[in-house]
Amino acid sequence: MAPCYPDIDFTIKNKIGIIKFDRPKALNSFGGALIPSTIAALRVLDAHPDTIFTVLTGQGRFFSAGADVKGIAGNNAGADDAHAHEADKKLGYLARFGYAMELLRSMIDHRKVLILALNGPAVGGGAAWFPGIADIVLASNTAWLQCPFSALGLVPENGSALSFAQSMGVHRANDFLMFGRKLTAQELLDAGMYNYVWDATGAEFQEKVVDFLEEQLEVNDGKSMMEMKRLQNAPIRDARLIAVVNAIDALAERFVEDAPKQRFAAKMKELEEKSKARSKL
Repeated sequence: MAPCYPDIDFTIKNKIGIIKFDRPKALNSFGGALIPSTIAALRVLDAHPDTIFTVLTGQGRFFSAGADVKGIAGNNAGADDAHAHEADKKLGYLARFGYAMELLRSMIDHRKVLILALNGPAVGGGAAWFPGIADIVLASNTAWLQCPFSALGLVPENGSALSFAQSMGVHRANDFLMFGRKLTAQELLDAGMYNYVWDATGAEFQEKVVDFLEEQLEVNDGKSMMEMKRLQNAPIRDARLIAVVNAIDALAERFVEDAPKQRFAAKMKELEEKSKARSKL
């Protein structure tokens, strides 16, 4: 049976592997099989004998809206009542967040040059999990980022507190992750988080990404680029993985404390009111 990758579009074009999140109606939020399929595709490309670049991008106007707030609220409803004590409750949340460890490890340990091609905006996990880990970040001018973790009673997810500080500096990372400030593509380019920003969207942006990478392959030796990545990442690999473990632990504690519950409930109420208002139009 041929491998199946639901909720992503997985293609290989010569020396470029492309993983495209494909839940555009849900703004490529982390539902369905999107994350397991992404992990599976990363494994394939990591072992592929010919590819040099691995591209992560999205279908539609958003790169990713991160977690599905409605899904989280629904899953949490009444779940805490089943736990015998706080330790049992924390173990339950750690089990739920375990997939994130393998996704981040798959990116941190990825042997190919990891290209993040932000076709549009990203929020929450969509904004936090990928930019600091990617080797090169290419972005549409529409690709703003925002991580409202503090507003939801959460923490910077999956090691982003460290990876963002490594990419844009401690104070800028604090401002972005602690205060949940929305940063434009130009601000992120100026801060050193983005390598290139192009005035393009949709198919035009995706074509620019492939053309740019093909140009690099014409000029540069693939193995040399992969070795550059390996030499740079080797000294910081363990620290990044430890940061992911620490973030998962801190996130589980926040849920044990019920910190996000009221904030998620307020967000759900806000979404419902907006939905009702739109239905009246």
